[in-house]
Amino acid sequence: MNTDHHVWVYGNNVNTDVIFAGKYTYTLRTEAEIQSVALEDLDPNFASQVQAGDVIVADHNWGNGSSREQAVTCLRYSGINMIIASSFSGLYFRNCINQGIRPVIIEDLYQHLSTGDTITINHDAQTIIANGVAYPIPEFSPSVEAILYAGGLVPMLQERFNTE
Repeated sequence: MNTDHHVWVYGNNVNTDVIFAGKYTYTLRTEAEIQSVALEDLDPNFASQVQAGDVIVADHNWGNGSSREQAVTCLRYSGINMIIASSFSGLYFRNCINQGIRPVIIEDLYQHLSTGDTITINHDAQTIIANGVAYPIPEFSPSVEAILYAGGLVPMLQERFNTE
């Protein structure tokens, strides 16, 4: 099955402070509030224009900086379920998995795309097609795939243990 996704393209070293500013860490509580300030210091149009299913494509070191989870949840609340980057901060990479956002490492894909372009994800073949070129989506271990499939660590545990 193929699905088309619009992309938002960003550069190097996008840190957690511009993904979700630290000044909001203890003041915003609801999903709508947290989503409304996603990437506001990097891309003021993002929060109001992002659509569910859009994909972020970035250069090296996406998500460096602090460990605040809101830097991932603000994107999940925006409908982002995949981030493709040349590299990620290790902690941000794991926070993506825990929040149900698939982090995908594809070297230099960002150079071939602009914000607003469309990529196709072939779920059956586990590939991303951009400008006619197919890029493999690396698979994770079965336990990590289970977390992503459930939409994050907490939903997976709730499902597994039937808790609310």
